[in-house]
Amino acid sequence: MTNYTKLPAVLLLDDGTVFHGKAAGKIGTTTGEICFNTGMTGYQEVFTDPSYFGQIMVATNSHIGNYGVNHDEVESEKIQIAGLVCKNYNIAYSRKQADGSIQDYFQQQNIVSISDIDTRELVRHIRDKGAMNAIISSEILDIDELKTKLAEVPSMDGLELSSQVSTTETYTFGDESAPLRVAVLDLGVKKNILRNFSDRGVYAKVYPAKTTYAEMEADLAPNGYFISNGPGDPAAMPYAIETVKEILKADKPMFGICLGHQLLALANDIPTQKMFNGHRGLNHPVKNIIKNHCEVTSQNHGFGVVPEAVRASDKVEITHINLNDQSIEGIRVKDKKAFSVQYHPESSPGPHDSRYLFDDFVEMIK
Repeated sequence: MTNYTKLPAVLLLDDGTVFHGKAAGKIGTTTGEICFNTGMTGYQEVFTDPSYFGQIMVATNSHIGNYGVNHDEVESEKIQIAGLVCKNYNIAYSRKQADGSIQDYFQQQNIVSISDIDTRELVRHIRDKGAMNAIISSEILDIDELKTKLAEVPSMDGLELSSQVSTTETYTFGDESAPLRVAVLDLGVKKNILRNFSDRGVYAKVYPAKTTYAEMEADLAPNGYFISNGPGDPAAMPYAIETVKEILKADKPMFGICLGHQLLALANDIPTQKMFNGHRGLNHPVKNIIKNHCEVTSQNHGFGVVPEAVRASDKVEITHINLNDQSIEGIRVKDKKAFSVQYHPESSPGPHDSRYLFDDFVEMIK
C-alpha cells in the first residue's frame, strides 16, 4: 500500500486558488466540478451516489474514514465521485463490522484524493465564489501544468452524464409476486430508493436511461413510473424530457426525485438553472405547504427549477419550499397523478422525515 502520509498533493481551483495537502487514495490526477457536502456521517453512501458522478467532493466533517467501509452500505456498484478533499483522512477505523479501510477502498477503485486541507477555508471560498472546476494531483505539482490540464475540463453546465451512470441492462428489484409494479427510469438511481419501493410491496423493474415510455409500457405494463435522481444538466437530456412528456400524455401515475423533479418541470415548460452552489447535506429544512409541516431533508443537487417560472405556470402547483433560500423543493401536475421533489426522501444518508412520499406514491397507484 502507498504510504500516502509522506507524499505531497495539490488542489487547484478554476479561479487560480491553490491548496497544498497530502496524497490520499490512488497516486495520480483527477478533475471535476468541486462541491461540498455538510453531512456529519454517511460518507460511503455519498461516495457511491451516482448523482455525484464527475464531481470532486469536499467533506466538511473533520474526520473521513474513521468507521471504515462496509460493502452493504453502497448506493451503486462503485465509487462515483471524481475525487475527495478532506481534513483528516483516517486509515485506521473503529467499527468491527467494517470490511476494510478507506485507503484500501480508494486504491482498489482508483480514486485520487487529497487530505490535510483547511476545509473550512476552502468551503468558505467556494460558498463565496460559487461552484467551479478543480484538479487534484499527487503526481504533478507544477501549477502551470495543472492549469493547462484544468482548462480542458468541460463545465457541468450543459453536460449530459446520466447515460454514463445508468444501467445498460434492465434488472428487477423486489418480490415478483408483489401486487404493484413500478417502472424505474434509471438516470443514476440509488439502491435505497429501490429498497423503499420493495419495503412497500412494490416490484420494480429498472430500465436504461434512454428507454422510451412505449418500451417500458409494452414490457411491464406498470402501475406507475418513477424518474430517478442522477448527475449532470437536466436541460441536456431531451430523451428523458420526451419520456416524461409521454408518461404525462398517457395519464400514468409518476413520481420523480431530484433530477426526476427537474425533468418533470422541463416536461411542463418550466426551465431549470445551474445553482450558485447547490444543496448538499443532511439537514436542509423544507416546508410541505400542502400539509403545513416542516421536514429535515437530505439533499444533493447543483441544478434547480426556476422559481419564477414555477409560480407563473398554469400546469403545476408548488408543494414544497426550501426554508433556507425559498427554492422550489416539490411540485405536482394539475389534473394528473404526477408529483416530484428536489430532495432525497430515501435518505441514505440522512433523516427519515420524508419517507411518507413513497407511501403517497403507493397510495396513488393502488
